[in-house]
Amino acid sequence: MKENNRSILAWCLYDVGNSAFATTIMAVIYPIYFQQVAASTLSPSSATAYWGYASSLGLLIGAFIAPFLGTFADIRSIRKGIVAIFTALGALSALAMGTIESGDWKTALFLLVLGSVGFSGSAICYDSLLPHIVPVERMDEISTKGYAMGYLGGGTLLALNLGTMSLFPGGLGARLSFMSVGLWWIAFAVPLMIAVPEPQREFPAGSDRMGTLASLAKTFREIREYRDAFVFLLAFWLYNDGIGTVIRMSAIFGAQVGLDRKSMVMALLATQFIGIPFSLLFGKIAKKIGSKKSLYGALSWYLLIAIGAYWMRTSLHFWMLAISVGMVQGGAQAISRSIYASMLPPERSAEFFGFYDISSKFAGIAGPAAFGIITQLTGSPRLAVLAVGSTFIIGLFLLSFVDVDRGRQKGIMRRPR
Repeated sequence: MKENNRSILAWCLYDVGNSAFATTIMAVIYPIYFQQVAASTLSPSSATAYWGYASSLGLLIGAFIAPFLGTFADIRSIRKGIVAIFTALGALSALAMGTIESGDWKTALFLLVLGSVGFSGSAICYDSLLPHIVPVERMDEISTKGYAMGYLGGGTLLALNLGTMSLFPGGLGARLSFMSVGLWWIAFAVPLMIAVPEPQREFPAGSDRMGTLASLAKTFREIREYRDAFVFLLAFWLYNDGIGTVIRMSAIFGAQVGLDRKSMVMALLATQFIGIPFSLLFGKIAKKIGSKKSLYGALSWYLLIAIGAYWMRTSLHFWMLAISVGMVQGGAQAISRSIYASMLPPERSAEFFGFYDISSKFAGIAGPAAFGIITQLTGSPRLAVLAVGSTFIIGLFLLSFVDVDRGRQKGIMRRPR
């Protein structure tokens, strides 16, 4: 495979753009704004529960459309077109969040669902471009580099947004921050559209929607032939539930238990910048000890974080946990993406990444929903934190059955000569 540094850079830059949605909207400012402003007419436990339900709904929709998008993208060779459409949906949702006022919790949740669908829909075909721009031996390196640049981009805009909130207090600064996410995301999507070539694949004339459904059914059957990739998906389904729940629920959890808002936001900002060197470090660690062992380490660390979160009482505790998350979050997700990509035949990467995405989205449904239910029933989110820890334990157990080298050899054998 001939590498193109311009294409690789453009691919990584897209992570700079969409990570702004993950940080400002999903993880930091928007959930706190929702808890304290948009849902100010609700009880704190109800606001937390409804946020969890909306997060799950957005993921559920993304899960159902993921395999159809992936299969259709392969058939029509329109990965970049799908990225553009769903980027527009997510970015426009962020721009519309700038209109949310006190008490507008229903509109706020509706836009969260739309934005989450845009975020997940664009990720399917974005991720599936990775096997087409770099060879297998560089996937860990480039995947972690993309996450590192994403942390840099998401953290930079978050820092700018905190400055905006200081200049424009009273809610205006937060609303301007939401709008900035939409503009930022669009701006960093442009290099991908220009510099990354659309992978081509030949199909019989007349392929249409029924062709997409037929190909999807075939993919359901054939993915089981890739035993290690399939078992990896099951493990990913579980442990990514825990990772996603930590990302989506940490800020609103801290707000409910009464932690200082400014301190929480600064801690979550620190997480972004800590993630930059540690994401790159994970790429080097994976190269030295192997992808699977480095993933083992990250998930074990996450399990300790979940246990520690149960005892969180002060802003100092939140800072300690936020730094701990920053050390492994990007690495765990990047290595997961590259392990899976390395076990696939590139010509069907969008289809198979549709299953990867549906796995991650269905996983993310359970965590926030369970968080919401337990919080609503008990009035406290602490027991929900312990439930998150169990996903890492079971995920680690399933991961032990995955032979990455064997899976990669299977993918190589199935690649066209």
